[in-house]
This record gives sequence, structure tokens and C-alpha cells, in this order.
Amino acid sequence: MIIDEIKKDNIRAMKEHDAVARAIYGVVMNKVLLNNIELKKDGKTQTDADVVQILQKTIKELTEEKENFLKAGNKAEADNIESQKALISKFLPKMLSEEEIRAIIASLPDKSIPAVMKHFKEHYAGKVDMGVVNKIARVGV
Repeated sequence: MIIDEIKKDNIRAMKEHDAVARAIYGVVMNKVLLNNIELKKDGKTQTDADVVQILQKTIKELTEEKENFLKAGNKAEADNIESQKALISKFLPKMLSEEEIRAIIASLPDKSIPAVMKHFKEHYAGKVDMGVVNKIARVGV
């Protein structure tokens, strides 16, 4: 599982005294733990897709935080955040390209937007940007 790889990298960062890596791995592991607790309350188990969703949300938050530091003129902290994004980005699966999305949509029997969105949520969660899927589905293949 992805979380196991994150834990291994966290231990490596601890041994190497890498404060930047330790900080972001700690944040991610806490978010994953909290999500796991919420899922267990509902009788569900955590999957890699859940962890990928957490990682994507964390990257989005880091991007916003970096922009704020750049506006404030704090380039050093912005660079720190960029390296944190790189550290957790390596755990994300390869995203589908627009061409791959178009090919998948073309192969679907029902090309209505709700059917397309449902198909991608069920089969490609975490491997595709749903905004791109929506845009392609609206324009047509």
C-alpha cells in the first residue's frame, strides 16, 4: 500500500535528519490516519484510492500555500513547499492523458456526461483529473 511506502520514506528521512521531508510525511500520515478512523466508523476500510485522494488534496493545499508565501515575498519557504510537493508527488499514480481519456470515452456505450463521470469515478479514481474528464465529455470526443 502507498501508506507503507510513505512510512518507509519517513523512517529514512528521520535517519537522514531531513526536517522538510519529515514535516510533510508527518502531515500526510496524520491525514491518512484521521481518514482511516472516519472510514472505520462507517464500517469501511481504507484503500490506496483514498490515500491518493488525500495526497492530491495535500498537493493542492501546498500549491495554495506556496502562492501565499510568494505573494509575501518569502521565496525560501516557497522553495521548501515545492520540495515537499515533489516528495509526496512520487507516490501518486501516473495520471491518464487527454488522449487516453478520449479513447476511454469513445469506447463507452453511453456517452452522456453522468454516465461518463460515473465510469471514471468507479474505474479510474485517483488516476484522472475529473475536471479534465468533464471538459472532454462536454466538448465530445
